Amino acid sequence: MKINVVGTSGSGKSTLAKQLADALNAPCVQLDQLFWRANWQGASDDVFFTELAEALAASPQEWILDGNFDRTRHIKWHDVDMVVWVDYPFWRVFSQALTRAVKRIISQEELWPGTGNRESFRKTFLSRDSVLLWSLKTWRQNRKRYFADMINPLYSHIQFVRLTSIKETQVLVKSLNVSA
Repeated sequence: MKINVVGTSGSGKSTLAKQLADALNAPCVQLDQLFWRANWQGASDDVFFTELAEALAASPQEWILDGNFDRTRHIKWHDVDMVVWVDYPFWRVFSQALTRAVKRIISQEELWPGTGNRESFRKTFLSRDSVLLWSLKTWRQNRKRYFADMINPLYSHIQFVRLTSIKETQVLVKSLNVSA
């Protein structure tokens, strides 16, 4: 099975992608890890698209892909079986993003190995590049986009699963774990 987990920053898509990968014993590919370079520099589309295609081709039968990056759809949704959309209420997504950001600021964990990229108070709370600001700006846009995608004939080959609660998410993980 090939699954793309999507949702607004802070929704829990990375956590869910790892759970699904464990349940299905499938590799997990993170778009952020492929995209972000040292000093918060993004990869060029040529490099990003090539690395994404290679990562997915490395396991042609099954993978779990974590991330949105709309401009990668021609690669990631070409052969995808299922798109799992984590669509929790705004208050939950924002509170999760805030909690995660504070934990990362305190721990100073490197977000993607070898990049040196870490959350900082300044970047999180005082920057236009803030993940919290990004979450605020994209939550509504993502909802409109994924609702439209679910009825778009171009994507009729994809099974869309919209998760609106933690309980629904747990049920999905359990059901895939049983069927694996």
